Amino acid sequence: MTEAVPFMSAAYDISHDWEEPEDLHAMLQVLRDQRGDANVRRIRYAYYIAEKAHSGQFRKSGEPYIVHPLAVARIVAELRMDDDTIVAALLHDVLEDCPDVKPESIAKEFGEDVLAMVEGVTKLRSTPLTELTARQKVAAETTRTAETLRKMLLAMAKDFRVMVIKLADRLHNMQTLGSLPGNKRIRIATETLDVYAPLAARLGIWQIKWQLEDLAFASLHPSEFNEISSLVANTRPQREAELEQAIMAFKNKFESAGLKILDIRGRPKHLYSIFNKIVKQGVRFEEIYDLLAVRIIVENTHECYMALGLAHDTYQPIPEKFYDYIAKPKPNGYQSLHTKVVNPAGHPMEIQIRTREMHEVAEYGVAAHWTYKEGKAAIDESRRLSTLREQLFDWSTDQRLSSDFLRTVSTDLFAEQTFVFTPKGDVIDLPKDCTPVDFAFRVHTKLGMTLVGAKVNGLMAPLSSTLKNGDVVELITRSNATPSLDWLEFVKSAHTRSKLRTHFRKLTKNVDASRGRDALEKELRYLGLDPRLFLGEEKLEKIAEHIDSCETANDVLAKVGLGMLSVQSVISRLRGTTTESRPADRIEVSKTKEGKLTLATSGIENVMLTRSKCCNPIPGDEVVGYVTRGRGIMIHRKVCPNALGYVSTEPDRLIPFDWPTDGNVYGVPLKVVALNRTGLLMDISTILGESKTNVSALRVKTLQNQTAEIDVTADVKDTEHLSLLMSKISNFSDVLSILRMFGRVSTK
Repeated sequence: MTEAVPFMSAAYDISHDWEEPEDLHAMLQVLRDQRGDANVRRIRYAYYIAEKAHSGQFRKSGEPYIVHPLAVARIVAELRMDDDTIVAALLHDVLEDCPDVKPESIAKEFGEDVLAMVEGVTKLRSTPLTELTARQKVAAETTRTAETLRKMLLAMAKDFRVMVIKLADRLHNMQTLGSLPGNKRIRIATETLDVYAPLAARLGIWQIKWQLEDLAFASLHPSEFNEISSLVANTRPQREAELEQAIMAFKNKFESAGLKILDIRGRPKHLYSIFNKIVKQGVRFEEIYDLLAVRIIVENTHECYMALGLAHDTYQPIPEKFYDYIAKPKPNGYQSLHTKVVNPAGHPMEIQIRTREMHEVAEYGVAAHWTYKEGKAAIDESRRLSTLREQLFDWSTDQRLSSDFLRTVSTDLFAEQTFVFTPKGDVIDLPKDCTPVDFAFRVHTKLGMTLVGAKVNGLMAPLSSTLKNGDVVELITRSNATPSLDWLEFVKSAHTRSKLRTHFRKLTKNVDASRGRDALEKELRYLGLDPRLFLGEEKLEKIAEHIDSCETANDVLAKVGLGMLSVQSVISRLRGTTTESRPADRIEVSKTKEGKLTLATSGIENVMLTRSKCCNPIPGDEVVGYVTRGRGIMIHRKVCPNALGYVSTEPDRLIPFDWPTDGNVYGVPLKVVALNRTGLLMDISTILGESKTNVSALRVKTLQNQTAEIDVTADVKDTEHLSLLMSKISNFSDVLSILRMFGRVSTK
């Protein structure tokens, strides 16, 4: 049973009979050695609170749970983070796992900053998944993962320390992954490799990045991990000898030139990076010669360039293998000079040259920006961090489906990056193989929307051309220009695709709204009412407040045009009533069967009633009956072109009906226009399956403009079921439009 959590006071009092654990003592000693102003008493008290809160809780390995938050705090402390971050690391699981600990208690004892960090890394609570199918459980888990990541990114955008704690948390979980079942190990390792290691790279925290990659590599590809480990171990003596020779040569050269080296050592190449090179470039291990790398630390930036000249004077440089990240830093703040030379054995060797401050940023990334002056954290809000913060806000607040969100984040935020420059020298990071269109939308949406051309390195280039590291891009815009649907064929950034999809969906929405307005006008005239008195912007906006997923007059009209909202229900609202009284002679359909319906009103029984194929009415539609000559009564939707024709030619043959939900299902033809891509049909089929909707007919037609038309006949119970289904499909990001069709959909 969990002990009561002893929150006491800001004095950080601890029970006299409590003994400080050895691991905590070791961490506090590290803090004392790092900086004398660390509030050791406050951090010890945070551990004391966490220990009591987690009392009686154990990890899968059988260890007391407190081992985990202490290990996370140790990692955070080694990254030289401030006291608040270390305290939050110790408490990072208490809100999620300890019901007795309340947010207000944390805020009172340790401050609002600590509470915000703890809440930022707390996962969203999940609902029981026992009644779901295996497929639904996977979908639910994906949604939860995406929404938790979205929440963390938003918290991180406000305070980068949130993700430093989360990365430390993930690192310790990866270090202790062996106690979990195989399927869970694979899921966590995959997520680590796809999300957390790239995120550490974007934040520049190399110390955590390479450990996460190698640990995930060991879990996902154990045989390859062991093989590469063995190969690296076997070649180590030769590499160490060559590195020692190079280090002595550089020391002698620098000493004779009077340049002081603060530090020089070999830089290890990590196992996952070797594996990546073998897989991506198709080379054998024996052909990987850049396992040799030397890092040189000097006093200042001026000496970095002097050291570069001396290094090239010592060993032969390899042309086109020089990168100046000091003059043009990476967006995560990384600065260094990179060059490759050939050593006396004929093997390529990489050399990195940087100052001690640059080395701090290279190893600790964003964590290096928490420096201490007079005992207070001075957070460096540099331009590069502000840019990353803007990106995080953009991604975390984007209102997209969870699956789309994960795809966008993995494509844009975590994928391999290309660094491109504006004419003013500002660096813009984009996904690999990006285009000038991606560049334009990354700089500003308005630039993307009005883009007509681009110059790359001073020369005109096609908008579909691939940008490379170091390219300087100048955009050409025109105020009346609009995006082309063809751009979707070549853009690489999910962010750009999202902006383009939104634009094209708005275009189709205007067409739907025009169709909806026409339908409302016809019905109002049929009722003898003047459309001008009812279809004003103000009246439509007023009823939009009471209609699902509608905010504007255009939303209402578009829903009517799509067939997701009945004409009569909108007119009823416009007239100030929610329902209209039924005329005395109105016939109600009480029992129905597909093709033959039974009427029960005013003594009429067993009249043959057929559902017309020209408009495929369903329960909930505003319908009208047409008395045929010898074939009973045909039910039509009121907005059906045939029914509207009968109003003027044979009004005496029309009979009004009500058609309540009867439990049966009826086929309704829909046309979905979406961006054509691999897996599109499977994704839409998943939505249909999750909505418990059977498909009785399906046809896919690929168009030349990178879109596809999917004609599908869905079996639905009533208009409510249909509206829900259409809403789910239309919310899918690749869908440009969905329309309820008149007439039968051919499957030939």
